[in-house]
Amino acid sequence: MRAWKYALLVPLAVGLLTASYERVHTDRLMVDAAKAYLASLNADQRKQTSFALDNMDERTHWLYTPFLRHGLTLREMTPTQRNLAEALVAAGLSAQGLVKAHTIRSLEEILFIIERDGDLERDPNKYFVSIFGEPSEHGVWGYRFEGHHVSLNYTIVDGKIASSPSFFGSNPAQILDGRRKGLRALAREDDLGYKLVDSLTADERPIAVVEKEAPGDILTTNSRKAALNGQPNGLAFSKMTAPQKDAFETLVAEYANDFPPRP
Repeated sequence: MRAWKYALLVPLAVGLLTASYERVHTDRLMVDAAKAYLASLNADQRKQTSFALDNMDERTHWLYTPFLRHGLTLREMTPTQRNLAEALVAAGLSAQGLVKAHTIRSLEEILFIIERDGDLERDPNKYFVSIFGEPSEHGVWGYRFEGHHVSLNYTIVDGKIASSPSFFGSNPAQILDGRRKGLRALAREDDLGYKLVDSLTADERPIAVVEKEAPGDILTTNSRKAALNGQPNGLAFSKMTAPQKDAFETLVAEYANDFPPRP
């Protein structure tokens, strides 16, 4: 792409990142960001990042492990293209959510140091961008940003946004030494979860805790249908005390607030 085109795209990327915090018409912001990102790509890159809307195998495939996916990675992009891709990510997150996503990505550098000669490749730019259909204010399209412990999936139908499935994880949960010692990418999720569990009585805890031993991974893994065995299970909200309800709602809000508020 000619230099003058890149020169125009750089301020556009900055503008999209700034606008993402103003939260005016998030759906339009997503469309503009996606179009700007696609326009910055060459033909081969666009083919790599674009998928048909009816490609259900790809649209319903999601991971939170460090393994390879389909799409165009940030590390394969020019700096300008990467800025535009990150502007698209920012369009679908709140400021809080964007901070978490960047922090989680930065942990790949920590894992690289910890694992040294490990089998898994660790790279903060090994995150994939995929576009489904053609971005438009009318009709249906979607996009995905995904890599190790970050999975963001969006479907937009005539401007109405569904942001599911989504996943934020943290490895390590806390950095134990070095210059970033003490950092916890998902500190509030941990603390609020423990606060809720600690508020349960001896009779309530066996009902609320669905597994006596911590599972090796999240209970629902990356299944296309996030269902728990024996539903409905757990402690009903209606049976919680007022302080427990408040703790539960605060925990749920922490996850919800990773995304832009509805207009």
